[in-house]
Amino acid sequence: MTTTTHAAEIPAGVSPTLVADQVYEVLANRIFTGELHAGARLRVRDIAERVGTSVMPVREAVRLLVENGLAVSHPHRGARVREFTVRELIEIYDVRAVLEVEATRLGASRVTDSDLAVMREACDRMFRAVVHEDIHEALEADQVLLRQLYLAGGNDVLVRTVDSLWTQCRPYKVIGARAAIQARDASLWEPQPALIGALEERDLDAAIAITRRSVASARRRLENQIVAH
Repeated sequence: MTTTTHAAEIPAGVSPTLVADQVYEVLANRIFTGELHAGARLRVRDIAERVGTSVMPVREAVRLLVENGLAVSHPHRGARVREFTVRELIEIYDVRAVLEVEATRLGASRVTDSDLAVMREACDRMFRAVVHEDIHEALEADQVLLRQLYLAGGNDVLVRTVDSLWTQCRPYKVIGARAAIQARDASLWEPQPALIGALEERDLDAAIAITRRSVASARRRLENQIVAH
């Protein structure tokens, strides 16, 4: 494992918590890209040596990975990258469908013009990322777009729960998005402008239907990839 994060690049006086956040981002990114595969051991000392820091922030970074559902910890055996079962992955998408439809219902009735402006900008970002086959940027822009809508609903607990589910299934969203871009599957990028259009028209039923179809498409892409592998 190589990275551009080195001890010399960490300014004097930076707290261990900030260093841990940096290490977390490095590790999470490698999980998202598949460089750290499911079941891979997260050896604290090895990671600390490779990123050029002490073991303390690495331990905290691994703890955050466990807390966010990207790794699991076993007593006396350390932590490993999380490995999902097919059933668990499908259940995550089933829960996402329920929660994101509710988040859309709440947000659609309260979304403002400024919210829509943020969503349009994120939609443009996503299109550019898809054209350049930048999967991670496309997913990030998609999440910015949806989060803005969900935040408009005013239920912070609901938004945090959806965020957690996104984090848990992010490695698999990457796989599904990559397959969609390669296959020119428009179900990845068509729902976003349609959703914005429905919100501009204040068409609550259409917005909810689009969200429901979008999550179902994401689940279908995932199932297809699981069968293929």
